Amino acid sequence: MSARAAEAPPARRPLARVLRALVPRGLLGRSVLIILVPILVLQAVALQLFYGGHLDVISRRLAGGVAGDVAMLVELVRREEPENRPWLFREAVWRLDLALAFEPGARLELVTRPASLPLLPLEEDLNKALWERVRLPFDTDWQSDPRSVIIRVQLPDGVLHVEAPRKRLFTATLYLFVIWLVGSALLLSGIAILFMKNQVRAIRRLADAAEAFGLGRDVGAIKPEGASEVRQAAAAFNQMQERIRRFVGQRTEMLAGISHDLRTPLTRMRLALAMLPRAPETEEDLVALTQDVEEMERMTAAYLAFARGEGTEQARQADLVELVQDIAANARRAGAQVAVAAPPALLMPLRPDALRRCLGNLLDNARRHAGRVAVAVRTVPRGSPAGAGPGEPGGRESGSSASGPLWAEVVVDDDGPGIPAGQREGAFRPFHSGSPSGTGLGLAIARDIVRAHGGEISLEESPMGGLRARVRLPV
Repeated sequence: MSARAAEAPPARRPLARVLRALVPRGLLGRSVLIILVPILVLQAVALQLFYGGHLDVISRRLAGGVAGDVAMLVELVRREEPENRPWLFREAVWRLDLALAFEPGARLELVTRPASLPLLPLEEDLNKALWERVRLPFDTDWQSDPRSVIIRVQLPDGVLHVEAPRKRLFTATLYLFVIWLVGSALLLSGIAILFMKNQVRAIRRLADAAEAFGLGRDVGAIKPEGASEVRQAAAAFNQMQERIRRFVGQRTEMLAGISHDLRTPLTRMRLALAMLPRAPETEEDLVALTQDVEEMERMTAAYLAFARGEGTEQARQADLVELVQDIAANARRAGAQVAVAAPPALLMPLRPDALRRCLGNLLDNARRHAGRVAVAVRTVPRGSPAGAGPGEPGGRESGSSASGPLWAEVVVDDDGPGIPAGQREGAFRPFHSGSPSGTGLGLAIARDIVRAHGGEISLEESPMGGLRARVRLPV
């Protein structure tokens, strides 16, 4: 029993994978599938009952009636002399709606013809009824005349041709039934698709608004529409969005006040130090105090920038390459050796000031700890691994085009001492600094800004021997 239980799941897994592959991934496709599958199953059952019951009975009865008339006419033709047969032909047309013709001395050549109505049992039922009633060699032709069925019967002195109207073998209710099945299925499918499309559109708008808000774009309040649950979710999203905006605004105002309160005494201290009398014995202490005040001002500005998180800036179309080139130029003016490899331009929605602070922090860290710095800008597919760059599996050269969602990737390499693999994640924590002169906020601010853009940042080992900082932003 345990062996069978262990063997059963692997046998079911391929079937489960096939079913999952057949099921649509989108909500619209799944909703329409849930609605249409029961309808199609019901239609299929109704069609099977019709073909297995009503159509089969009607077809056999109609075919039996025509075959009985033909059998009676065959018997009458056999008994009548050739000169007495014209009255029989006239009566057959008038009484039975069957046109007769006789070909004396002819021999019937039995020809196998393809079925002209393969989905209907009419031909099979007629052949079976004729075989039971006529008991003579015969042939049925459904293809020569679209309005009639020609039946040829071999008699001892020739071949009898009987032309029977198809309306005697075919009922118009079949067309009506098929039209009703197909028409109702198409109508219900159209209504279901139209209705579910409107419902899914409201959910998609809510998802797009949530994603845009998460990326720092001001989308405003969205209009609640669709089902009551979707309207409730939209209203809750609008309330959440308003609360977050209010919180950010209150925090920004509070930080502005704190900034003023902190900088005022620091300014007084700087003025007091500048006004103190200079003497050889106190010069060194005054210089040290001045440096301390400057360090406190720098740390205060860094703390406020970290707490503020650049949350008030709105995203707009900007050139990432131009931004990187400007930051690299500033680093070169500060004495750094920075090489940049980038395409001519890369336009995308950005918060330029915030991203300038982020990339500036990364370049400052590399400049302080290394002699050479290299910056690369490129695009990579969203599903590519973190190590996929130019010349690497899954990477694309700078400026190359790609289909599907992309990352805009900025890689900063240096030849400094680097950071051990076990300490790289900790370097992103606030106030965690590996340098005595640092505040420990550079990488924390950088990750905060990158995540506000909907991207990701990571630290790796650089091919130059130092540290690699990889920033990925959604294009």
